[in-house]
Parts: sequence; structure tokens; C-alpha cells
Amino acid sequence: MEKAAHQTHPISTYLSIWFLLFVLSTFSYLVDYFQLEGNMRWLLILIFMFLKAGLIVSVFMHMKWERLAIRGAILLPPLALLVFVALMVIESNYVSGSRASAFAPVPFVAHE
Repeated sequence: MEKAAHQTHPISTYLSIWFLLFVLSTFSYLVDYFQLEGNMRWLLILIFMFLKAGLIVSVFMHMKWERLAIRGAILLPPLALLVFVALMVIESNYVSGSRASAFAPVPFVAHE
């Protein structure tokens, strides 16, 4: 009889990923603790968020060991959505700027 293929991973892999997630969560907490403001705050929060999500998807959801076709089928649609959202943000900034310049109030000049 043929046995089903079963793949096991060492517990050290999972423990090291848990440790990395703990370190990244600590850094994310330190962003708030040191009261960073503005673009730097949001940049760091997004970087830590994407790193943690990448670790979780690759190891705990076993994406690291899947075939390239399955990875592409799962990861490409969200990436395409991010591209479309970025394009919409760029377009909205253009539309907002053009409306502000087109509908700007004309200064009143009194004729004497």
C-alpha cells in the first residue's frame, strides 16, 4: 500500500516565526510609545503590518511550500487591487487640485 505524502516541519521554524512576530509587534508598539507623528508613523506601521502579514501567510498558511501557480493565484489579485487603489489615489489628487483651481473664488476688486 502506498502512504499519503505528508510533510512535517520542525517546531523550531514555527518558534522562530513567533519570535519574529513578537519582535515586529514590539516595534509597532514602540512607534506609538515614542509618539511618532505624520508620514513616518504611518510608514513604519504599514511596514511592520506587511512584514507580519507576509510571515503569517508564508509560514502559518504554508504558502512558502506551495507551487508557484498557487502562490500567483492567491497573491496576484490583492496586488492588482493595490495597484488600482494607488491609481485612484493619484487620480483623486489630480481631480481635487483641478477643482480647487477651477472653482477658486475670484478676488473682488472695487472700481473707483
